[in-house]
Amino acid sequence: MFSRETIFPTFNNTAVDLLILPKFFTFWFFSHGFSEPLQVPRPLDATRVENSKTSMASIAAVSSLMNGERAVVLLFVLRVAFSLPLCLLSHGLALFPLAVAAFYVEIRLENSPSLLQFKTRLGASSGILLGAVTLPTVLISKLIQLSRAVSFHQVSYEDFEYWKMLYWAASVSSFGVLVFLYSALQHSPDRAYPPSSNIQSNSKLMSYCISLYAALCCVSLAIMSNFGLQLVFNLFWVVCHGFAAVKLIKHLLNTFPSCASVGEALLLTAGIVLYSGDMLACTFTKVSERFVSFNLVSPWYSTNRSERSIIIQSVLLALLVFPLVFKLLLRLWEHPSTMTSDARAPTEARRSLLFFGSLACVLIVIAPSWMQFARDFQSHPFLWVFSFVFGEPMKRLSLCVYWVCLIYASVIRFYNISKNSKVERILLRKYYHLMAVSMFSPALIFQPEFLDLAFGAALAVFLVLEIIRVWRIWPLGKLVHQFMNAFTDHRDSDLLIVSHFSLLLGCALPMWLSFGYNDRPLVPFAGILSLGIGDTMASLVGHKYGVLRWSKTGKKTIEGTAAGITSVLVACSALLPLLASKGYVLAQHWFSLLLAVTASGLLEAYTAQLDNAFIPLVFYSLLCL
Repeated sequence: MFSRETIFPTFNNTAVDLLILPKFFTFWFFSHGFSEPLQVPRPLDATRVENSKTSMASIAAVSSLMNGERAVVLLFVLRVAFSLPLCLLSHGLALFPLAVAAFYVEIRLENSPSLLQFKTRLGASSGILLGAVTLPTVLISKLIQLSRAVSFHQVSYEDFEYWKMLYWAASVSSFGVLVFLYSALQHSPDRAYPPSSNIQSNSKLMSYCISLYAALCCVSLAIMSNFGLQLVFNLFWVVCHGFAAVKLIKHLLNTFPSCASVGEALLLTAGIVLYSGDMLACTFTKVSERFVSFNLVSPWYSTNRSERSIIIQSVLLALLVFPLVFKLLLRLWEHPSTMTSDARAPTEARRSLLFFGSLACVLIVIAPSWMQFARDFQSHPFLWVFSFVFGEPMKRLSLCVYWVCLIYASVIRFYNISKNSKVERILLRKYYHLMAVSMFSPALIFQPEFLDLAFGAALAVFLVLEIIRVWRIWPLGKLVHQFMNAFTDHRDSDLLIVSHFSLLLGCALPMWLSFGYNDRPLVPFAGILSLGIGDTMASLVGHKYGVLRWSKTGKKTIEGTAAGITSVLVACSALLPLLASKGYVLAQHWFSLLLAVTASGLLEAYTAQLDNAFIPLVFYSLLCL
């Protein structure tokens, strides 16, 4: 028998006490599921001593496996799973083989030299578990929210099924990458397992996860498709997402080495594949409606889409594809030459002319053509944007003037400080988080539709500037590079600067996902609250007053995390009455809110991943429940 001290050892660190439950669960799972029973009878006292030593060694081993980030992710997945309705049971159960497979691959990869072949960001953990489960869990939380509306006929059945297809597309994309990583480990020269793990001889675990996941996917899609020919296409469609995700993550990690961890690349890959697949499905649906007598794709992709979403989607995807187009045009334009250094300037001018000419063609001709095909705009989409902005000229133009003045004053001020001051750059960057609060909060309360479009425009501008910087397009390339370098941190590189993208997307994605039916008024504010207030206060308070650290090697402090959680709760208590005065129905439960804020705060404290990308999505997912 185990004594209380054996099972629940005393820890001096308060942070470990908060996470003892998932660690003890993992210890029980591994020790009971994989340990071999004793074969030789022993005296009672000797058996107790031996059991005590074995259990302590097992707990130490499990503690090394179940670190803070993994424990928070486990709690996150369990919280969402406990909220599943019966109609989403098979979808939600698929999260468990996905999480177990991600956990297994992460441990294997981080204890193997094979991680070096993926050229990940230095100093960061792999983050595979967090990267694999985040997007599928976000979408299952959205489905849980929509299921409440379907029962009251506030959302159509077609919209509900459409989000189910998006969930499976994202989930299969993540699982496909996990299978690829596992295959790379199996074929690596060094197939060593972590020596402290009890799963050394359990390579069948991944096979069980794949089989269970495939069975749940097939059953769910079969129920959705009524076991007809549509089932074959739906299976083919989601499997194509998996293959596309594998190809894309290999391309990203090879093209941009040391710019992201595997988990960050996995999240980005699943998002891009999902966004592109949705656009292709919408296109195929329109083609089948206009030119073919039968439907080629699922009818759910023909759901009504707003003009704003069509414009944002087409422009962003066009800009993501544009570097490949420009690279192809350069190969056709530039032949192997024997130009001297005196002819280099005209060559740069021609290259710049080709760049801006092809960019204008893509944005003015090609992308709007697809918009009109997908949505039947009555005029050019950019003319629609112009008329939309001037639909309420005083409010929207005033908001634009406010944004321009705030951005100009803040950028000039902080740029000068960053060049002449010894203040840590991470603290300077947190002031931009506060600036995001002052910019986006008023617009989200009073002009959410206009902010929706503004987020897309800002992200498009960031993409264009980053393409110009990476390709060193004359005459702006060097200037943009010098300016952006003043605001980078250890997660950025000269090859790719991602911090400003992650901050903007972290604020925009919760709002984009919440359009349509939304019975949780704080959901659109998930990014602004978690990054603009929680993350900022945690960094500022932790840097100035933090003493107790969450881990011996990390910089995050308990004081900073407590300040971040408290500040978000205070902001929510102030925001909810304001939203009620604007007509929002207050259906946010305080217990769920407390769990969401605490989980996102602990994730910020423990994760070594790009917190601007993950924390808003986790917070959004928990707020939807």
